[in-house]
Parts: sequence; C-alpha cells; structure tokens
Amino acid sequence: MNNLVPLRRAEPAWTDQLRTEGYCIIPDALPVGAIAALETDLDPVFAATPFCRGRFYGERTKRFGSLLKRSPHAAQLVLNPMILSMVEEILVPACDRIQLNVAQAIEIHPGEMRQFPHRDHDMWQGEKGNHEYLVNVIWPLTSFTRENGATQIYPGSHGPKGMAREETGEPIIAECGPGSAICFLGSTAHGAGANRTDHVRRGIVIGYCLGWLKPYENQWLAYPPEVARTFPPELSALAGYRQHRPNLGNFEGQCPSILLGKDVPEHIGAIDALRPDQEAMIEGFGQSVGG
Repeated sequence: MNNLVPLRRAEPAWTDQLRTEGYCIIPDALPVGAIAALETDLDPVFAATPFCRGRFYGERTKRFGSLLKRSPHAAQLVLNPMILSMVEEILVPACDRIQLNVAQAIEIHPGEMRQFPHRDHDMWQGEKGNHEYLVNVIWPLTSFTRENGATQIYPGSHGPKGMAREETGEPIIAECGPGSAICFLGSTAHGAGANRTDHVRRGIVIGYCLGWLKPYENQWLAYPPEVARTFPPELSALAGYRQHRPNLGNFEGQCPSILLGKDVPEHIGAIDALRPDQEAMIEGFGQSVGG
C-alpha cells in the first residue's frame, strides 16, 4: 500500500466538516499526474461506452464501472489512506469493516440536464438516521465548474435533522480540479449540475459502505478471483474478498480470500468468524450447560 499512495492521514478538520456539514472538499489529495494517467487509461473506454438511458443516470451522460481492472492507477484512489481514515471513522462504529461500494467513471456531455437531487443511501431500504450507510468521494478528471455541471451539494441536508427538513436549501457548487477529493455522506443530498459548455466533464466516484450491505456494484462479478488475485490484500479485501463477522459473505463457511490462493481445496471445512461478544455468549452458554 505504501508504494501506491502518499502516506497522509486526514486532518481532523476535514472529518469534522464531513460530520457537521455533510461534505468536504480536500485539495491536493492526490498528485495531478496520477489522475492524468488514470484518465489516459480510461480514454478508450469513455469513447466506446454508450450513453445512459433514463433521466436519473442522464441521457447525455456515460457511466462505467470495474475501474480496478481497467487501470492500475485506480487503486490509488480506492486505497488513499487519507480518505480511508475518514471513511473508517464515520462508518466503522456501525460495522465490522468497510467495503468498496462503487468505482465508477462518469462523463457528462454538453447539453446534459441538471440531475435530480438525491441521497445515495436511499438505494437501501433500512431505517435511516441512526448511522451513515456510506461515504462517497468524487475525484475530478477534468476541472469541475458551475458551467460544466460540477456536483451540487446541499450542506446540512444530512443526518436526522437534515433529512427532516422540508427543503434542502441552496446547494454549494463543488468547483475544483484534478487531484481534489469531493467527499460527502450517504445522507447528504446532492446531484450533478447541467453542462452548459462545449466540453465534457469527467469524474470518478469511489464509494465505501458498511461491510454488511449489498454493494451498489457487484464486486465479485466486476473482479472475479482471477482478477482479484492480482490485487494487494488491502484492495481485494475492500472488493469483497473478506467476510464480515458474523460469517457474512463467506465461501463454503470460510473467508472468501481462500479463493485468491494458488490451490483452492475441493472440500472446505467451515470455520466460525464471530464477533467477540458472540464468542463470549457461546462460551457462557457452554459453561451454563456444563454446570
């Protein structure tokens, strides 16, 4: 991991703003050269990808995922230690571990309309307000401006109080350039702006969610074992090759990381993967029965 990204942890101020306002924009989160190299790798994919269908995705917009197998530079975004430290501080109180929710490239073409303001956590039907479900990070590949459809974020629209508001209020325009990281909570209302220029607006969305949720992007189809086997352990774990206690996401009763080895046994014995509190309950139950 150390040879992929600069070692830099999030300043407390960024995490505090993320909690209190629902978003933060971190400048110089990655070198511009790394972003440019990623865009170069994705150029032919953007060219080959058809436009989306549907008003939410945008009919003058192109989207595609599976970024970790399309460019080796995508790992620098997913494994950025500064971002991961923020995400874990927000999400880990509600889960055993975090996971990659999405790694998607987006290209908004001239003439695209403003996107409907929405909250990304609404993809899941669970009760909202007790904790956050995800944190998203948008990495601009091209400069984001008011004119070309920069993301519009509604400060204070997050959490129980923000969601209880009748109106979301006025948005801020997330104007920034490549290398910046636009971070926002799953409960924060946002949406892409209209592109009124003659040029495309490109960006990458890297999202992280609670490890016990079904992710937006089916990671095992995007990165089957023969692909994930080439990832560093931290990356394969985020992409789903690590079970979430208790025993969620297992393969034949074991952590799915077993599929990343050279020789996968034909017959596999199940092994408990329980939280400490569950281990204690079972231990206590055994002692009471024995007594």
